[in-house]
Amino acid sequence: MVNNRERIRPKFILPIQLQPALEWSLILGFGLLCALCILVGVSAPLRILFPSGALLIGTVLYSRQPVLYVGFTWWLWFLSPWVRRLIDYQSGWQNPSIVLLAPPLVTMVSSITLLRFLPNAHRHGGLPFTLCFASVFYGFLLGLVQNSLAGSIVALLNWLPPLVFGFHLFVNWHLYPAYRQNIQRTFLWGVLVMGAYGVWQYLTSPEWDRFWLINVDTPVFGDPEPLGIRVWSTMNSPQPFAAVMMAGLILLLSNRGSLKFIATGVGYLAFLLSLARSGWLSWMVGLLIYIPSLKSHLQIRLLITLMIMALLVVPLASMEPLASEIAPRLESLSQTREDNSYQARLEGYNQLLEEATTEFIGQGLGAEVESDSLGSRDSGVLTLLFSLGWIGTIPYITGIFLIFSKLFQSAEAGFDKFTSAARAIAFGIFAQIGLNVAMLGAVGMVLWGFLGIALAASRYNTQIKTLHSQS
Repeated sequence: MVNNRERIRPKFILPIQLQPALEWSLILGFGLLCALCILVGVSAPLRILFPSGALLIGTVLYSRQPVLYVGFTWWLWFLSPWVRRLIDYQSGWQNPSIVLLAPPLVTMVSSITLLRFLPNAHRHGGLPFTLCFASVFYGFLLGLVQNSLAGSIVALLNWLPPLVFGFHLFVNWHLYPAYRQNIQRTFLWGVLVMGAYGVWQYLTSPEWDRFWLINVDTPVFGDPEPLGIRVWSTMNSPQPFAAVMMAGLILLLSNRGSLKFIATGVGYLAFLLSLARSGWLSWMVGLLIYIPSLKSHLQIRLLITLMIMALLVVPLASMEPLASEIAPRLESLSQTREDNSYQARLEGYNQLLEEATTEFIGQGLGAEVESDSLGSRDSGVLTLLFSLGWIGTIPYITGIFLIFSKLFQSAEAGFDKFTSAARAIAFGIFAQIGLNVAMLGAVGMVLWGFLGIALAASRYNTQIKTLHSQS
């Protein structure tokens, strides 16, 4: 007979259960080791240990815990530039830094999915990815012929990982519910952590951020002093940071947890302090796509959420010294004639557009465009034409248009708020392709990651509907 005391004795339950234990032990152990090296001032070995350790853990997660692998990959894109700055601050400036190889290398682990499924992907709706992969490999082969080997490989590590990651999410559509939960949680905590750090970065200008800013010598990132930095938080520059925050802030609209209100406050402040107007425009475009796609009762809930968020953010953004930074940048959106940055981009287009449109073959990945104009470096359209030529650009853009066509024809988005949000995020990022290179690096991860998960959602919901109709 069971003793009554034993039967009613309460069990101690951890508030957060990190399962599976083995994989979480690897992740936490890796993080603690990196933190210990930095705290004791022996960070130089991390230049090798960080990317190699991340690659090892990424490989284990890919084979054993594919959902956890997705979250781990996102966090590497979020935090690796910050880890690099801490290492450089302690062990000396190094550029380029091998630490920054961690995110693309771990993302490229999912190329195993590419090798397994790409040959037959066109039978299951993967033709758009096939077109885009063909364009990228065309540009890479062209780069090997016309440019340096190192330059072509580095460029490939900017072009290929986002595309591979999106394809990986699409192919594993049967894991969509688990992916959805993981991505929502990852971006919730990502907005909270990066937003809080971004506000702190602006107010205090940490020494490692000042050290990095002085060495990169990029005036557009602001001044290395408190209240002078243009926020990029834990990432490498304001534009990728704004792209990630834009995605996270739109995802927060469909999140029901109470933590989202804290994340909203710091997230929007840091997002505004990035002064990344292309990111702000992406957010507005994404919101315009997101709201009409929902059913009426969901739209009402969303509008209420937006009103609450505005009540949290607007008073804070109106306080000094924040208002003196944010307000002029917002005003410049409607005063382009007096905007030096806009005029520089326009000059770049005028200078290079005629030359770019005559690039039938292209110059290949790793090509360096000879121009001092800002627009020549930041335009995704010019980057496509110069790197891939019309031969590669047409199938690449066709692939993206086919994906959007599929997503906007899908009726499931009205019932699945995450699907609607993913589609809106991807379209918002793509809308800035004339202003930024939206398909590469961290920005490309947002574009292709949410294109991939939105396609996975569409196929998953279609399959569920088919099974229900047959039962």
